[in-house]
Amino acid sequence: MTRTLVVVGHGMVGHRLVQALRDRDTAGTWRVVVLAEEPRPAYDRVALSSYVDHWDAGKLALENADHAGDDLVELHLGDPVVAVDRDARTVTTASGLVRGYDALVLATGSRPFVPPVPGHELPGCFTYRTVEDLDDIRAAAEGGGVGVVVGGGLLGLEAANVLRQLGLDTHIVEMAPRLMPLQVDEGGGALLRRLVEDLGPSVHCGVSTKEIAEAPDGLRVVLSDDTELTTGMVVFSAGVRPRDDLARACGLDVGERGGVLVDDACRTCDPNVYAIGEVAAVHGRCYGLVGPGYAMAEVVADQLLGGTATFPGADMSTKLKLLGVDVASFGDAHASTGGALEVVHNDPVSGCYKKLVISDDAGTLLGGILVGDATSYATLRPLVGQALPTDPGALIAPAGSAGTGIGVDALPDEGQVCSCNAVTKGTIKDAIVVGGCTDVAGIKACTKAGTTCGSCVPMLKQLLSSCGVEQSKAICEHFEYSRAELFEIIRATRVRTFSELVEKHGRGRGCDICKPAVASILASLGAGHVLEGEQATLQDTNDRFLANMQRNGTYSVIPRVPGGEITPEKLLVIAEVARDFGLYTKITGAQRIDMFGATVDQLPHIWRRLVDAGFESGHAYGKALRTVKSCVGSTWCRYGVQDSVGLAIELELRYRGLRSPHKIKAAVSGCARECAEARGKDFGVIATEEGWNLYVAGNGGFRPRHADLLVSDVEKETLIRLIDRFLMFYIRTADRLQRTSTWLESLEGGLDHLREVIVDDSLGICAELEEAMSEHVANYSDEWRGVLEDPEKLSRFTSFVNAPGIPDPSISFREERGQKVPVLLPVPTVGQTNEVAEVKQ
Repeated sequence: MTRTLVVVGHGMVGHRLVQALRDRDTAGTWRVVVLAEEPRPAYDRVALSSYVDHWDAGKLALENADHAGDDLVELHLGDPVVAVDRDARTVTTASGLVRGYDALVLATGSRPFVPPVPGHELPGCFTYRTVEDLDDIRAAAEGGGVGVVVGGGLLGLEAANVLRQLGLDTHIVEMAPRLMPLQVDEGGGALLRRLVEDLGPSVHCGVSTKEIAEAPDGLRVVLSDDTELTTGMVVFSAGVRPRDDLARACGLDVGERGGVLVDDACRTCDPNVYAIGEVAAVHGRCYGLVGPGYAMAEVVADQLLGGTATFPGADMSTKLKLLGVDVASFGDAHASTGGALEVVHNDPVSGCYKKLVISDDAGTLLGGILVGDATSYATLRPLVGQALPTDPGALIAPAGSAGTGIGVDALPDEGQVCSCNAVTKGTIKDAIVVGGCTDVAGIKACTKAGTTCGSCVPMLKQLLSSCGVEQSKAICEHFEYSRAELFEIIRATRVRTFSELVEKHGRGRGCDICKPAVASILASLGAGHVLEGEQATLQDTNDRFLANMQRNGTYSVIPRVPGGEITPEKLLVIAEVARDFGLYTKITGAQRIDMFGATVDQLPHIWRRLVDAGFESGHAYGKALRTVKSCVGSTWCRYGVQDSVGLAIELELRYRGLRSPHKIKAAVSGCARECAEARGKDFGVIATEEGWNLYVAGNGGFRPRHADLLVSDVEKETLIRLIDRFLMFYIRTADRLQRTSTWLESLEGGLDHLREVIVDDSLGICAELEEAMSEHVANYSDEWRGVLEDPEKLSRFTSFVNAPGIPDPSISFREERGQKVPVLLPVPTVGQTNEVAEVKQ
């Protein structure tokens, strides 16, 4: 006889319960009625912040969330349950619908906690929890402005990132002395704050919100230290509280701090009623992560079918990228275990903090914290509670140090690889070896590992390799192709948008790996201005404003100076622009003049002055050709044997605007004395008595590498033809963010193969490479001018839309060596007392 299960709530955990029950209940013993408050089927709330990338709620929907075609699932949306009658075993919804049940599961989740601050109910105050919340925030953010986020935890930093993506000048207010106080310690919090502030938001820690009041230009937020912030909106993201109202109203037992009390079987004091997810308090404790909620859903599904499963406890480990900063916390991160020892590596220069907590005998890993670089999370977290495979200091030593890191083989089979779905290494190995899974997608389908937050996906790839499965070179999980293959697909099919590409050749919504990579490919193939339409949403931070963001939130402007040659008239223009806009000036190491300290709204005005004087963008912000440096050559130098300046100018003008997997730097030296340092560049040219020598794949950066000699004593026409081929071959075949130096090292056959391809034309593609470069040269256009000529693009560069010219109070300078330089220490932003509205993008 079919029984009725009523599930109150249709979030991620409620949906997981219905899925688990329907998968196991092959006999159809249960008919499921799902009563949801939200107007749409279950969606991925963990990925809620990605909604701002596409504003398409359908892309967040969970698989089979509408249960279409399943006669044993009845789904009601937008009709919340308002009453439970335990004696009659019925529930009543807001519309008056009454449904009886044999078993009832409360999966009502939690609600955002809004501190009882005076003024919290004013228009302009929002919470951050649902799609509708983000729609309201988006509408309020139109036109730019200032936004304040109350709460500096996980959700608070996610909310801050959303405001930042919407173009708001963002403030984060956290009552604790550091950001993410539950996940990171003092050392990690200090670095996290600096990394977040480097990205633009202002952080106020150790203060609370005292009052929110209406102001002529929006809202006035008063903090406990009497700092005043003038803002257009306030977003509360200060934690959550269990939605246990129904349980309280029908007499179920609740925890001291809220939540429906349940036992290890997730059963309440009423044997016919269960609670799962954030509303459930297992022996008095609520869990705010989706992983424990999924575990509860599996337990209840098993119990309903006569099983004996119990809640196994929860792994509260987290790994997130917040505001572009990696943060991870696992195990006993705060060393609360008696006698625990802490091993710390703190490198503020590289922006990396790592801490391991180990047992008093230094033999067992208890937990850890990673900030800035969380790549080792996948291998460290499964080791919690296990014997350390090596010296703990070696596990967190900087990359490249002797003896660093551990392999996947060091992990025990019982160690959890996927904490969201409680999947062990042994289970994944069985799926590969016994189940025949050959890729990450197969493992996901078989074990559910990697299907929630995705942080364990790198470990899944390692396990495939460890089990002898040859790995794909896919750029990410959304495309089965390498960057080089994507380049060829886009070139051949003439796809011109990311959404079309992912629809036809990929899956999902994309990520911060594939989106910028595709943006670079589209730009390399001349798919229009980088800020044109959908292209603008794919760009990295600097490309969004065609300028380099500096650490105090301002931008630098670097006009192109081909070959370092500049006329006195143009020097005067740069001097006048720097003086009139109060910019700091510096001669760069690449023979250009950098102007620092411009605000977003000043950029088009600065560009106008420069463009009118004959300057153009120097692409200092892009993964593109930066400069072709030169010495003075035979024109002036008594040692010079060729005109290095003239050639450098010709090359820079030829390759300007050329988008590539990474930035490209070049140089031309007029003789063997090598004053332009050509052999430390991606391509370098050195004059000889007979012509020119071409060097390729040098790098003066993080991993210095001398360039290799490709050809000797060639005339200029041949030289340029070979550089065309080299650059186009690199652009087509390199991996994302791969410099020419590492590209050549990874190229099968190395320099010999490269010479065969672009000098001897062994693949028969040189004519095509040359044609592609000719097309680039013919179609070049200045990106700065493109913005100035398009009102829609210009609208992105608005700071104070209703009061242009008012200085941004969040940007501070001091005078040093006769010029303004940024104040690097955090400076509180004090609200202005004048009547000018501060609406900043």
